[in-house]
Order: sequence, then C-alpha cells, then structure tokens
Amino acid sequence: MNRNLQQLFDIAQKPERLAVGLMSGTSLDGLDIALCRFSGHDMSTRFDLVNFMTVPYGDDYKKDIQQIFAKKQVDLEKLCLLNAYTGSFHAQLILDTLRQWHIERKEVDFIASHGQTIYHAPKRLHGLPNYPNATLQIGDADHIAVKTGIITISDFRQKHIAAGGEGAPLALYGDVILGSKQGENRILLNIGGIANLTWLPGNSNGAEVVCTDIGPGNTLIDAACREFFNKAFDEDSAIAFSGKVNNDLLQALLVHPFFKEAAPKTTGPELFNLEYVKQAQQTSNTTHISANDLVATLSALTAQSINTFISNSFIDVDHILLSGGGARNPFVVNQLQQNFPDKIGNTADLGIDPDAKEAILFALLGNEALCGEPLVIGNNPAVLMGKFSFPF
Repeated sequence: MNRNLQQLFDIAQKPERLAVGLMSGTSLDGLDIALCRFSGHDMSTRFDLVNFMTVPYGDDYKKDIQQIFAKKQVDLEKLCLLNAYTGSFHAQLILDTLRQWHIERKEVDFIASHGQTIYHAPKRLHGLPNYPNATLQIGDADHIAVKTGIITISDFRQKHIAAGGEGAPLALYGDVILGSKQGENRILLNIGGIANLTWLPGNSNGAEVVCTDIGPGNTLIDAACREFFNKAFDEDSAIAFSGKVNNDLLQALLVHPFFKEAAPKTTGPELFNLEYVKQAQQTSNTTHISANDLVATLSALTAQSINTFISNSFIDVDHILLSGGGARNPFVVNQLQQNFPDKIGNTADLGIDPDAKEAILFALLGNEALCGEPLVIGNNPAVLMGKFSFPF
C-alpha cells in the first residue's frame, strides 16, 4: 500500500487523534490555531481543546489580501502569488505556535485548514444562469503539508457546493455534533464578518435543523472603522456608544432583499460592503451623518437583522449561544439581550471557547473526513468534505 494511504489508515484507526484546526476569517485579524484531541466520530465525537491562539496578521499581509478580497476584478498574478504565499505563511505560523506550546510536529496527526476566503459567489448573488454556486479560498494546502511535515486537509467548501450546497455555513455539521441537546431548543449564533446561526431543536429531529447566514456581523462595522477612524474594529463598542443610531439609514439598509430571502442562504462582503452603505445613505438622505453615528447605525443593523430573523423564524428558543468576534461587541450583545432576556450566553457553556469555535469546527470536519460517515441533516448535502495533501 502507498505509504500515504497507510498513514491515513493508521490515523483513522487510532483511539484518539491530535489535530490542528485553522481559521482565517473575513475580518483578517489573524490566524486562529486550535489544537484539539478527538475520539470517535459523527454523533459519538468527543473532543478536548488542548490549546488555542490567534496569531495576529501584520499590516502588510492584510493590505495584500485586501487587494484581492471580495473584488470582481483583481491582479491575477497577485492572486496566484498569494495562494502559494499564504500556504507557506500559515505553515510557518503553525510551526512557531507548536514550538511555543512545546508540541512536536510528529505528535500532530493532521492539520485542517479553512484557508482564506477571497470571494464567495452563490448563484443568488452572481445571478448568472449558466454558472453554479462558487467560492474560493487561498492558502494552498500542499505548501502547508510539505513545510510542516503534517498531513493537511483543506478546501472543505468545494464538496459542499459540488453536492448542491452554497459552500456555507459549514458550521452546521460541527454544531449538530457538538451542540445538540435533547429537550433543549438551542441557537448557536456565530457573529464573525457575517452573522450565521444553527437552530438545534430539542427533539433532535435532523430534518428541522436550520443553518444559515443572516446578514452582516462585523464586516460593515470593521470597514467603517478602517475607513473613518483608521482602526481595525470598534473596541468595546466605544465608537458605537458615542454615536446615535440613525433610523432612516437603518431602515434603508434593512430594505435589501437578502433579508427577506428564505433560509438557508449565504452571503459575504461581496454584498455587504461600504458601497451598499453609501447607496443606502443616498436613498435615505443621510450622507451628512457623523462617522460615529454611522458606526452606531451599522452596529444596530447587525443586532436588528439577527433579532428579526430569530423572532420571525423560531419559537420556544431556550438558549442562544454566541461565538465569534461579535460576541465581544457590547453594543450588539446588549441589543440581543434586550430582545431575548435571560437567553443569551456563549458557547463556553458547551465547553467550546467562543473565539476558537470556528477553528475547532474545521478540525472536527477534518476528523470526519478521516473517520466519519456523511450526516443526513434535513436537505443539506450529506457529504464528507476536505481534500488531502501529503508531506511527501
């Protein structure tokens, strides 16, 4: 047997597997690295978060990615170069982090890499009848595997699309495995660049599970902070709290048809960007408002779109458990708490670090690719996702 295949077989047969999960989101704040220990698979999966770190990106790398991020027209050479560079760059960050944790690379069974999304194009967004749903992540996994010497599983979203999905949100599979509880109706709400949720009914009926994007999470807030304040994000919601929500602009933003589309649906910064905001300001005659009021209004947009979607879609919600950077946005969280008193918590209640959740979930998808069987969850694609890259 080919030794690469033999190694996969040996790893899949182990009672426990040590994995590195990687997530780099649309906020471009850094690379989330989660070291996880797994046993079992599917609904019998058990995991421990051994260690977690977000390694911040430098300004030069952020600027490079922003040149090709969520744009219809880009420098093709730049895209090509960044695909290879990002893989090698992420590999070096992994090696540095493992060294800091005193973990030998030979102890790690596999790496599961999400890559860096640079364009998300569901058919509902591009509207071209002859073309399918599509998405693109860079950070070639062969570079990660060769540089680290560790089997790397990547490109998870492509199988989802090939099987009829939109390539997102992939949190569905991990949320069902790690977050379900008999007798408790839960919503796992992740507020990253885009806000998405998974509805987990307490009757454990997989046909009733819903996983969908809702709308903007942090992406518009962060974009406005970069544009007007030279800040990466609104720390502690200081800018939002110093401003006043402009209701005319808020209503103009909420008019977008995406908010009325049926779930499940996906979106990204390709739609929710500052051009969308400028158009809403023009139609609502609010181009004169202060930058502080703008950030306050965009923060209210995130909260209200979430509140409205949950209220209109689900009844008898017992708990709403937050994760992602938006879980640390007091302005947004306060508005959620006002709408759902005594129901807002975070995924730490499940033993899942809210900041590490997405990196953990991709490590879990890697574990499923090795050991699992496709899960049947409603009309979602029942597939195992991920492509394998070998060190040699």
